[in-house]
Amino acid sequence: MIGLVLVSHSAKMAEGLAELAAQMAPDVRILPAGGLPDGTLGTDFDAVSAALDRAESGDGVVLLYDLGSAKMTADLAVEMLGDPSRAAVVDAPFVEGAVAAAVAAQGGGDLDDVMTAAVSAGAPDEVVDAGTGTEFLLTNKVGLHARPAGLLARTVAELDAQVTVRFGEKQANAASVLALMSLGAQGGDTVVVSATGPDAAEALRRVGELVARGFDE
Repeated sequence: MIGLVLVSHSAKMAEGLAELAAQMAPDVRILPAGGLPDGTLGTDFDAVSAALDRAESGDGVVLLYDLGSAKMTADLAVEMLGDPSRAAVVDAPFVEGAVAAAVAAQGGGDLDDVMTAAVSAGAPDEVVDAGTGTEFLLTNKVGLHARPAGLLARTVAELDAQVTVRFGEKQANAASVLALMSLGAQGGDTVVVSATGPDAAEALRRVGELVARGFDE
């Protein structure tokens, strides 16, 4: 499984983002590498290199960064590897990219898949109107937030189907964690799920199962 390293000038920012991404990708190694050893702002080569080694499980590592000088540190850490092909620095939105990359890695994506997911996180989500759809009552307490949204996105991403979730006047591509979270659907709310494509029926069935078991909460 692909690992992630989050390189930031702030230790708190890197740690907080790693915690958030881990909620949606519990099996992915997500390592924060933020700040300088004395606790001040900056990026530390040794810390990034150590995180890179710990994040590696054999399939590769994707590194994301917050600002330009953090990219330089990340690039140098990759260059110093015995085999630089096992890791890559990706130019992507730091928060959105990390979340999308984590979900892609959790779903079994390879290095290219995870990098593409991170980069695509900054682009508008394409939503296809798939008709009236099926209503689902969200019975879990938090609704479509962090972990439940990640679980739903991973579920539909495995299928050959375009799935749309609507809540009130808003709609989202079900394969996008951030788009699902932006709906603001809480426990007790009703969402409408519709799907098109060869696996449309299976997508609705799997969504129904997730909702029925409260997203495993």
